[in-house]
This record gives sequence, structure tokens and C-alpha cells, in this order.
Amino acid sequence: MKKSILFLFLCATIYVGHGQTIDVISYNIRYDNPNDNPNHWENRKDFLISQLNFYAPDVFGVQEGLINQLKDMDSGLEDYTYFGIGRDHGDERGEFTAVFYNQKNIELLKEGTFWLSTTPEVPSKDWDAALPRICTYGFFKDKGSGARFFVFNTHFDHVGVQAREESAKLILQKIKELNPGNHPTVLMGDFNLESNSKGIQLIVQQMKDTHIEAGPNAFGPEGTFNGFDFGKPVDKRIDYIFVSNGFKVLKSAILSDSKDLRYPSDHLPVFARLDFGPEQSK
Repeated sequence: MKKSILFLFLCATIYVGHGQTIDVISYNIRYDNPNDNPNHWENRKDFLISQLNFYAPDVFGVQEGLINQLKDMDSGLEDYTYFGIGRDHGDERGEFTAVFYNQKNIELLKEGTFWLSTTPEVPSKDWDAALPRICTYGFFKDKGSGARFFVFNTHFDHVGVQAREESAKLILQKIKELNPGNHPTVLMGDFNLESNSKGIQLIVQQMKDTHIEAGPNAFGPEGTFNGFDFGKPVDKRIDYIFVSNGFKVLKSAILSDSKDLRYPSDHLPVFARLDFGPEQSK
């Protein structure tokens, strides 16, 4: 009997020491473009929603989502809700960098959105950007462990070289401003930059690229942008999940799920499983 009690105690100690894990996904879902036939939203939304239901991340960020797409996803994902605003005017117009979260697992404590410009508090674009761009963030509490953490979700400009570099600097600055308590932080999104670019190099000076950090526990194709072309290798990686030192990266994947030789989006989602570690699980 005493041996059994000792064994259970040791198992419990090991489990507590392991900390608390969360799963996160970054997903450019491709905006609802009626000219995308046969890959327009109505033809792919059910599979995309079922894909998210299967992986069941605790938090995921979407890029390019229009309000009708977000509402479709919200209806199809029973335990989730989302927040964010459109980039055009700070309301429901334009693309969102919305953040969805599982309400059973985590609690939202604070949220906001800023523009990637020299006037981040108002709808705007700057530098050489072709379009207004935004970053939506949330401050969360994990209901199981009590750990608190930030998630930042963004979509960099596809044209402006300077805009992408300045956007990287601005987001790193905002993370410091909004997170004086130095809570573990996730930065995810479509950065429209490959890993050797200056903008990504600025970020990895302060944060970890989860797909690299996962080492042998990284899975999937080399890239994330597929352009709806099922016949070619996916080798251009422009979508990322970065984390601060408060997280340990357990595994990472670029998810290449398809149905009937079609992808659910022109980008592949990026998945990461993260561990808070014992120092964060309080």
C-alpha cells in the first residue's frame, strides 16, 4: 500500500513539474474573393472549419478574414469566440487579424488592436505600405494552471519593404509596452517575409521561431504559401509563430491537410504546442 501511495505521489510530482501546455495555430484563411473559383470561400469553409475542430487549438489567429468568414467560423466552432476589428476603419469593414480562443480552457483578460504605422492608435498606413495593416492582441489566463500570457496576431504588408521592417520594430516595441510584467508571449501571423529577411531577423533577436526551436519535433513541408497550387511543392515560408522565453516549444507543424486535391486556403496553417513551464504555472 505504501509503495502504491509513493508511486502516485511521484507521478503527480512529475506532472506538476511538466507545467501546462497550450496549442496555438496561425492561419491565413484567404479572404472571401468571389473570383477564386473553384477555391472560393463557400467551397472550402466546411473543410477549413472541420480542420480547426480536429486540431482544437486553445488559441488561433487568422489573417485576411472578412466579417462573414469570421461569423461562419464562429458558428462552426462550438467552444470558441473571437475578437478583433477590421483594418479599414476600425469596425467590421475590411480584413481582420482576429483571435479565436477556446472559452473552456482560457479566459480573456484584455484585448486590443493597433495599426502598423507611425499613428498606431488610428486607422492608417505608413512608410511604403500598399494597404493599412494591423496587429490584434489578447491577454489571457489559462484556466487550468492560472498562467497568464499574451498573443499578438498580425499580417504584414505584401509590397512595402520598409513597412515590413518598421512593422517588426513597432510590434516588438508594443510587446514591451503592453507587457510590463514580462508574461510569456506569442507573436503569430503572415509576415510576408522569408526567414532570412531583415524583418524576421529583427524578431528572432528577441523571440524564438517555434518551427526552428522544435528541432526534430518539427513536422510538415518546408513552406507555408501554396497559392492553391496542389501540384507544386510548398517551399516558401512566410507564416510564423514566435514565442518569448516564457514558453518551451514542445512541437511544431506546418499542416498540409487537403481534400479532393485542394487546400482549404492558399496558406498552410502553422501549429505549435507550448509549455509554460513550472515557473509560469501558478
